[in-house]
Amino acid sequence: VLSSSATISNVTFVRPAKFYINGFTNIPHVTYFYIFLCFVYIMTVVGNVLLLSVIFLVKTLHTPKYMIVFNLALTDLCGSTALIPKVLDTFLFDNRYIVYEACLSYMFFVWFFGGVQSWTLVTMAYDRFIAICFPLRYHSIVTKPAVAVILLLVWVVMLSVVSCMVGLFDRLSFCGSLVIPSFYCDHGPTYRLACNDTSLNYTMANVVFTIIICFPPLLIVLTYVCIAIALSRIASRKERVKALKTCTSHLILVAIFYLPFLGTNIAVLTSSLHPNARIINSTLTHTIPALLNPIIYSLKTEEVLNSIRKLCKNSRLTNIA
Repeated sequence: VLSSSATISNVTFVRPAKFYINGFTNIPHVTYFYIFLCFVYIMTVVGNVLLLSVIFLVKTLHTPKYMIVFNLALTDLCGSTALIPKVLDTFLFDNRYIVYEACLSYMFFVWFFGGVQSWTLVTMAYDRFIAICFPLRYHSIVTKPAVAVILLLVWVVMLSVVSCMVGLFDRLSFCGSLVIPSFYCDHGPTYRLACNDTSLNYTMANVVFTIIICFPPLLIVLTYVCIAIALSRIASRKERVKALKTCTSHLILVAIFYLPFLGTNIAVLTSSLHPNARIINSTLTHTIPALLNPIIYSLKTEEVLNSIRKLCKNSRLTNIA
């Protein structure tokens, strides 16, 4: 692969024209897995577009809680679109070379939407925390402007942090191997290919990993500890169960999003997990939550189910008329 060089302050940085993505090697019947990913993407688009449409069309869902759900569905849709089509193009159609600039863009969007998804789940936990611990003040605290500011802050902070992480690639020289041992232009496997000092990239990788993967679940656990304490003070068991049911959808989303990712990373650190197993697990971890999130909110939330029935009923009446 031809390389280009740029000189900044008398320091020459060697940048490759292209990288080679080397995931999914020597896996029998791997075509079936690509077909499965294609099915996952189609269903993700259908499910999230349906959820976005229902929230947008039904005015009773124009509440702070469903602003957060709308944001999660939007980032699920964008995150899957940033990742899955390119994975299919890379491996199903064997287009494994990727231009340097396109690789960095690919990396940015996957990490950016992943970060927004993670902190949207934290925002959901905050909503449940206020609703259960301060029920009388809920509507004065969790307002549309307040939620809009929180979500905007999440987008801006993630944009800044991930941009900084990806921008640090401009100080790296790639004079050795250009083969990325992953299923996309992942940050860690890519910056480790550089042949100059990568300590700053390593530090930034740890910062971003902490901000996106480690800190959010700790905050969510803390909020649910407070929720558990508040529920323990409620005398009626029926009221405790009713309050807990409002959290089940969120708890399922949290488990689906964080547990597979943390499990894969712990397995890599503590045992000799095969690279192909790691790549397949990572692929599913990046794609399955976006598929299941709208299904969970459609099936587990009575308000959404009723809204879908209402839209279908209105549609039938319109057709009859």
